[in-house]
Amino acid sequence: MILSQVSYLDCVVFLIFLAPQLLLRVNLFELLVCVLKALPFFLFQLPYGFISERYLTQKKYQSPFIKRASPFQDFVIRCVRYAFARFPANIGRVFFSKPVALPFFRFRMLRHGYVHSPIQWREIHLENTSGIWITSNQSLKPDLVVFYCHGGGFAMGSSYFYLEFLVAWLTLLRESGYSNPAIFALEYTLVPDAVYPIQLEQTITGYDYVASLISDPSRICVAGDSAGGTLILSLLLYIASHPDRSERKPGFATLISPWTTLFSSHNRNTASDFLDADSLHKYGQQYANSISNLENPLVSPGVCKDSTWWYKASPQKGFGVLFGSEELLGPELKDLIALWRKSGCAVNVREEPGAIHAWPVATLFLSDTQSERQKGLKYLTKMIRQAIDVR
Repeated sequence: MILSQVSYLDCVVFLIFLAPQLLLRVNLFELLVCVLKALPFFLFQLPYGFISERYLTQKKYQSPFIKRASPFQDFVIRCVRYAFARFPANIGRVFFSKPVALPFFRFRMLRHGYVHSPIQWREIHLENTSGIWITSNQSLKPDLVVFYCHGGGFAMGSSYFYLEFLVAWLTLLRESGYSNPAIFALEYTLVPDAVYPIQLEQTITGYDYVASLISDPSRICVAGDSAGGTLILSLLLYIASHPDRSERKPGFATLISPWTTLFSSHNRNTASDFLDADSLHKYGQQYANSISNLENPLVSPGVCKDSTWWYKASPQKGFGVLFGSEELLGPELKDLIALWRKSGCAVNVREEPGAIHAWPVATLFLSDTQSERQKGLKYLTKMIRQAIDVR
């Protein structure tokens, strides 16, 4: 099931679902202050910047993202850029929460004629965490399981916000030849409600659950975007440092714009990307729980320069990585990819020209053609298909 592009009607409905949740979950005074501070941007800076940079600036002087983005994509990313830098995380997390994201997805399904989804999902509650089990047939054993950790800077995001993305991905995996692929999307605790090592412990629990469902771990693909990519890399380093777990190493890893190093001088704002380095570093420090932990590879995997450790951590068929050429996290990610290759790890990389952070996720929601919407997902599916055969 792959729905069409998000419409302006969808945007209005999303705001209708969002408004009461903001009133219920955010202090009214804090919410009013945030709105008042944002008014100058939305009333003046946003329209002025949008018109001047998009229509009054020569093409050669435009940012790489604006050159390739539709007006809708450009407008939404400007809003996201402002919100990421200026909105408190407790307000931002409401946008991605289950009470907003799930009814919005169900509305999108109904708008496309789906009363019941051909892809099934259900909540799974584990010892210290939970997640969503997604498959086309709950009664059959899966022949491939993707273990997914969502992004959001550890402070925002939920598996339910990613549900449409994951359902579309599962659809493409099945079309590629797998008979009953499944996805387990982890619902880990956000900061500041919990900090390291809680999220890593929850990731380990989620992975152990997936491994218990499929007899051959080579048929597990671990995956994640942004902060979710951090957790996946931390998981792999953790498995490599525990010899008793070596037989449970996954078959492959697909990473979308992974946040490799939580605090780095190389993490700098770009003209195109919506991430803000100061906000990102603040969230990273919250998650780490102490300055010294920022040098711990299990917290910030990019600080690990041990080739042997990375070689042991590499999945059986290596890594598949997608990221945008214009994103803030690019320099640190490129350094880690170079280290992986030097260590002897197999790495399949797609750097999308002119694209921003987590572009496969962003394009599914913001692009206006199916070819563009599915582009990133098709790259991910192809990478998995090449690494894990169909039986």
